[in-house]
Amino acid sequence: MKTGRKLFNMLQMAAEAHARWEIETSTNILRSRKKLLILLIMCLPVLAFLGLSWAAGDVLGGKKAYAPAFYSTSIFLITIFIGLCAGLITGCIGAGGGFIITPALMSAGIKGILAVGTDLFHIFAKAIMGTAVHRKLGNVSVKLAVAFVAGSFAGVVVGGGINRAIYEFNPVMSDLFISLVYVFLLGFLGIYAMTDFLRLQRAGREHRTLAPDKEKVAKPPTPATTGLAQKLQSVKMPPLITFDEDIVPGGNRISGVFVAICGAVVGLVAAIMGVGGGFLTFPIFVYILGVSSFTTVGTDILQIIFTAGFAAISQYAIYGFIFYTLALGMLLGSLLGIQVGALTTKVVKGIYIRGFYATAILAGFINRLFALPGKLNTMEYISISKGLARTLDFIGLLVFFLIIGVFAIWVCAMFFKNLSKLKGEAESAKLVEEVA
Repeated sequence: MKTGRKLFNMLQMAAEAHARWEIETSTNILRSRKKLLILLIMCLPVLAFLGLSWAAGDVLGGKKAYAPAFYSTSIFLITIFIGLCAGLITGCIGAGGGFIITPALMSAGIKGILAVGTDLFHIFAKAIMGTAVHRKLGNVSVKLAVAFVAGSFAGVVVGGGINRAIYEFNPVMSDLFISLVYVFLLGFLGIYAMTDFLRLQRAGREHRTLAPDKEKVAKPPTPATTGLAQKLQSVKMPPLITFDEDIVPGGNRISGVFVAICGAVVGLVAAIMGVGGGFLTFPIFVYILGVSSFTTVGTDILQIIFTAGFAAISQYAIYGFIFYTLALGMLLGSLLGIQVGALTTKVVKGIYIRGFYATAILAGFINRLFALPGKLNTMEYISISKGLARTLDFIGLLVFFLIIGVFAIWVCAMFFKNLSKLKGEAESAKLVEEVA
């Protein structure tokens, strides 16, 4: 139980660091007229294609023409909604919004492998449009990042290869495999997130959110001292990488081989699940490699950009497993959602948002869990009626979008209800910044 709690805390810290990067990235894009113009130009062909689809009925991606999955105007609009909800969760809670994207896309009718590839491309597109590793994210160890990314590239090739091989063997098995991965991950995260929420509620105190204005004063960074980390650092296998020089006199050293192996694990998981892999990097860096949390944060964000980009392009884009229009929809939705979510944290108690977050993660777990019987029945692993399979799948779909939709409506309502107050705070902050 203690080990599970520690792992959950590490995963949470990683998601929080990634959320801060997401908020900063979306802010950078929205503040740049050139980047907004690029988005507008990207939207024009999409709108033209949607008009053609509506007029022609059956085009490439339609029900009768060949395509990996059915595509329609409604699915594009749903992806904007999915991006918006993921952005609201990321902005409000400061963690975990990306975990719902792949399950949500699969629920919207997108095949698992396409959902994975599209999500990875969405992460990469957002990164190249608006990111810079900000000094607030922490120290960046370039040597650690290079070794880690080298390993992650190898893991990405293996993970992407596994997804494609399963899909080519049986598309239903591909969806089953990806759903199972998310059932285990979201089940673990959801149970601990709900336990954490109930514990905080019983304690009767408000849980902090990670909006920039509510961050706690950072404690002095300390190096990790786990037994495993000390053992690995004692192995003098070349090439040796020095890190944490600003924290430990002379810095710590570890073999680049161990760093690359850990990177391979993260790349493997990222390519299979369609995420940047940041939720795994944090516990691996701190517990296994012995890197301080201060250095881990900045290095983690840097590796996400390269890992997601390489996975999206080399394993999915060139094989046709990315819906660019859907990635654009998610990008548009998330840019708006993150900003609204981050502002809403100023007027909403964190404990309520934390409760919604735990519920949303569990909803994603239920969604994928209830989709399993139908896929197992199709592959003849179990025998149930098609009506029961469709009913279970519909229940999972209904629970998921109902909870996510209620969360989105609630956050937006709180945002517009307190809009005048938020405007006043923004003007005050701008005035203080100008004076400073």
